[in-house]
Amino acid sequence: MLKLGGSLGGAEAVLREVAEYPGRIVLVHGGGPQIGAHLERLGFSTRFEAGERVTPPEQLEAVEMVLTRLGKQLAHALSELGRPTVAVSGRDAGFLRARAEVRLGRVGRIERVDAALLFALLERGYTPVVSPIAVDREGALNVNADLAAAAVAGAIGWPVVFFTDVPGVLADPGDEASRYPSLTRSEAESLMARGTIAGGMVPKVAAAFLALEAGAPWAAIARGESGVLSGVATGQAGTRLVLEPV
Repeated sequence: MLKLGGSLGGAEAVLREVAEYPGRIVLVHGGGPQIGAHLERLGFSTRFEAGERVTPPEQLEAVEMVLTRLGKQLAHALSELGRPTVAVSGRDAGFLRARAEVRLGRVGRIERVDAALLFALLERGYTPVVSPIAVDREGALNVNADLAAAAVAGAIGWPVVFFTDVPGVLADPGDEASRYPSLTRSEAESLMARGTIAGGMVPKVAAAFLALEAGAPWAAIARGESGVLSGVATGQAGTRLVLEPV
């Protein structure tokens, strides 16, 4: 189970890594930079609260359009690399159900994941690429992609790797050799309190622990690059988050 962020540029190395992986994979993608650029072109301003995009109803259509297009582009790229892939969102079979966070507009908190759709695709040899759009009775909801990945990983009971543009959680942001190979919850909370884990890394670490609480056997944060999947599996890449000491 992989989460691909919008800050990875073209992500060619990651896509090739995914395409060549011999096992089954579910991919959840974000798209923050692309959404922001599209909203700006439309004349909308963007506001965040605690790292989450506020999504007024009038912006939701544009957000969903960008995410859906990105999902289709990723599916096409992986299929061209030899891995048959299907792009879906929580609208499909209503497999992501959420409640609206009213203070954030049409932003959702996932309450239920019906993994049957994902397993049906996997059993037929397809790799699902999930756009983080969920639904409630009123329609679509924008969902933070890290939180969507956490919910999906917990529902299917698979490990999850959150791809980003740094090697993992670092003791010194300027020194890539200072990567923490693993962190427990208490260790991560201590690093947050000291400001070592800050900025965009905070929600990723929080999402990793949410995935563990939901049923994922382990979670990791790693840079999306060639060799990352085997590196994470052996502890040579990324930071693995665990609820109990290793």
